[in-house]
Amino acid sequence: MSAVFITATGTDIGKTFVTAGLIRHIRGSGGAVVAVKPVVSGFDPDAWEKSDPAVLLAALGRPIALAEVERISPWRFRAPLSPHMASTREGRAIVFQDLVEFCRKAMADHRGTCLVEGVGGIMVPLDDRRTVLDLISVLRIPVLLVAGSYVGTISHTLTALEVMARRNLDLAAVVVSESKGSAASLEDTVAAVAQFADALDVVGLPRLPPGASDHAVFAQIAGLIT
Repeated sequence: MSAVFITATGTDIGKTFVTAGLIRHIRGSGGAVVAVKPVVSGFDPDAWEKSDPAVLLAALGRPIALAEVERISPWRFRAPLSPHMASTREGRAIVFQDLVEFCRKAMADHRGTCLVEGVGGIMVPLDDRRTVLDLISVLRIPVLLVAGSYVGTISHTLTALEVMARRNLDLAAVVVSESKGSAASLEDTVAAVAQFADALDVVGLPRLPPGASDHAVFAQIAGLIT
């Protein structure tokens, strides 16, 4: 089993779209793939069919059922806040070691590629001491960083790359997911990030319809992580 952690420079950047697209591409190419999104905030129990875990289940070809959502996303919180803030509001903290063991078990129990999708951005707090970056540092698996093409993303992306480099993490690639209505073009953003990314692969992903998986970019990204 090869494993990759998919994180982002912030929330609502495109992690789930990238993860689902990679799942569909790998499956369509005959590969074995599993995905988990251990922590979810902004989860509406009355509309779980539209949640990020449900999107991943559809890509995996698994039943769209609440029990399946619970299997791939055990930590679900209603408030659209950081996991630390959302869990505090609900009075149930995330036990960091349990989260680590869940991810390790997912990676050990399946063949092929395991995609671990994070929550929010790379520095979002999970509890009162640890962030998503700490989880990645413990798991020690390659990282795929998803960024947007909005104005300001260059600073956010280079900051994320800097903190990961300081942890000696294995950076697989950066995916710049095109932001809607940005004054900066996708091509210019990719070029600017790549200029400062120390020869790291930077891939531009144009806006695509939901569920798209046949775009050549997904094949390119899959080739960088598998």
